Parts: sequence; structure tokens; C-alpha cells
Amino acid sequence: MCEYCGCQDIATIAELTREHDAVVAEISRIRTFVRDGDIGGAAVVARRINGILRPHTLVEERGLFPHLALEFPEHVAALQREHSEIEAVLAEAAAPVPPGPDWPRRLLEAVENLREHILKEQDGLFPAALSILDSSAWTSVEAIRAKVGSEVSSNSTPGVAHRRHGEQIHGVDADLQRTHQT
Repeated sequence: MCEYCGCQDIATIAELTREHDAVVAEISRIRTFVRDGDIGGAAVVARRINGILRPHTLVEERGLFPHLALEFPEHVAALQREHSEIEAVLAEAAAPVPPGPDWPRRLLEAVENLREHILKEQDGLFPAALSILDSSAWTSVEAIRAKVGSEVSSNSTPGVAHRRHGEQIHGVDADLQRTHQT
């Protein structure tokens, strides 16, 4: 986690970072499950990561990215593309049996890409947001966070949900699906 620029002092960035930390912890579990041949265990963890990323991605794509896209259009577009690619592989874990014998390999590639993606956000996007967003922009980002919630509690260890498992994210699950279908 970066601590040199002060972006962690912004509540929204601190929450996004807590979510990143929870995801990184789960990535190590996926590696272990795949290494041990427990694809069902890997699928459970992939679903958990996907649950953490649903509200997280909404905050980034509807909150931060629009404010940063004018200044960094290619970088923001690449991050959005990575969101879609990673989410597509994680979403395959929703099936009772993940499709195809190559899914474990693709899952490992996706979580490695996710780890690199997290570093890009924490070392580039978040510090840039600190310098570019004004108070009204932060207010709009915080409003999105308030609407979608978080799967990671700020008062507990990573991975503990604010919402009951399976609870809809305040009516925006369908919006997220539409966002990633376009």
C-alpha cells in the first residue's frame, strides 16, 4: 500500500485499498487451491473476490474514472478493459462446475492480472485522483460508495462483508451487468 502521497487520508481511497487488501489475501488462497487441485475451493474464493469487486468496480467506474478520463483517457480505458476481462473469468465460478479444463489456468492468469491491476490503481490512479479531484468530485464519489456499500468492513479483517451474502447492492447489480455488457 502506498503511503507517500496522502491519498489514504481520503475515506473513499482508504476503503478501495481495504478492498484491494482483501482481494490480494484471497488471491493467495486461489493459488493454493489450484495448486492442490481443489477447483471447487478455487471457485468459492473466486466468487468471494467477485463479490468484493462488484461494489468496488462501481465506485471506480462511476466515481473516479469519469473525473480522471479527461486527463488520462488511455489509462482509464485500459483499467476498464482489465475490469471486464478479470470479471469475466471470475464470473465463470458462478456455474456449479466452472466450464472447461482450462479454467484453473485462466483463473490464475486473471488473478495475476488483477494483482498487477491493483498495483496500477494504488500507485497511479489513486495518487492522480488525489491531485485532480476537487471537493465536489469527491462528494460525488462518496455518494456512489454510500449507495453501493462494500463487501469489506472497515472495522474488521479483510473479507468480512457489510451486507449479507447474496444481498443486492442497493439496486445496482443490474446496472453493473449492463455496464460490462457494453
